[in-house]
Amino acid sequence: MPQLVNGVWVKGDIAASEIRNGAFHREPTRFRGWITPNGEADPQGEPARPAEAGRYHLYVSYLCPWASRALIFRTLKGLEGVVGLSVAGPILGEDGWVYPSDEDAGPVLPRFRHHHELYTASDPAYTGKVSVPVLWDRREGRIVNNESADIIRILNSAFDGLTGNRLDLYPAFLRADIDRWNGLIYETVNNGVYRCGFAKSQESYDAAFDALFGTLDRLEAHLSSSRYLAGEWLTEADWRLFVTLVRFDPAYHGAFKCNLRRIADYPNLSNYLRELYQWPGIAATVSVEAIKAGYYTNPAINPTLIVPKGPALDLDASHDRDRLRGQGIPTRG
Repeated sequence: MPQLVNGVWVKGDIAASEIRNGAFHREPTRFRGWITPNGEADPQGEPARPAEAGRYHLYVSYLCPWASRALIFRTLKGLEGVVGLSVAGPILGEDGWVYPSDEDAGPVLPRFRHHHELYTASDPAYTGKVSVPVLWDRREGRIVNNESADIIRILNSAFDGLTGNRLDLYPAFLRADIDRWNGLIYETVNNGVYRCGFAKSQESYDAAFDALFGTLDRLEAHLSSSRYLAGEWLTEADWRLFVTLVRFDPAYHGAFKCNLRRIADYPNLSNYLRELYQWPGIAATVSVEAIKAGYYTNPAINPTLIVPKGPALDLDASHDRDRLRGQGIPTRG
């Protein structure tokens, strides 16, 4: 996969740093700035930017599950009129993420088409992978944060004073449960599918595959008696799981060889997936065609570049989750 090297875009398969001993290891994100309601210190006590309408912009692709997290939180928190949005095309080729038309990133950065230009504007000597999502500061002309786990926490709380939206997807009284589920799901499911798909040894693939389906089996059992991961409450942990589940049958099952079972073969997980997909506003954050186009046109995992016509999905079909007690998303205060 191409990347930046000392601020220069280099094409070709050079991101070998993510493969060690035949196993896939995700490169850490580099930009970890924060936004708070009034510019008060971030959770680590570091300086932060203040929340302002129109100042910040979100760059995503419908292909990427990490970007989808951020897109979902922007929707749930009603931030469409506060945080701008640009969507790159789904095919990650030799030029990286590319936008369908010129993008206006604010007065500091001239109009651009290639996502990596955001990175060099922020760090002219940047070396490494160029990823989505990016939370961008239009005023300063630089990246605030490119870690999706941070971005969703920022969107969850920073702009409430501007919108009046008090939904809280990471409430204090559920954080221990949320963190526990996040840890398991990230390692074995969110990143686990990539560890299967990009494994370079049979041993690494087998280990990732077994861990993935072991967790899916555990989730299936848990959701037989629990409406959501944290019981009656719909939280951040559910949406972090959702972005992988919704890509599983159309992409990971085939392209990433995660083929022991489909999500459709799990009664509780498939009904849970449909409930979340049908949550107000969420279907619009998902493009199954973009997901298939992106994963199946990666020559490292599909040399023919043929995009499958199937599978037939039933995401709009009825679900049975109303049989379990649920209280929806908590509210702050």
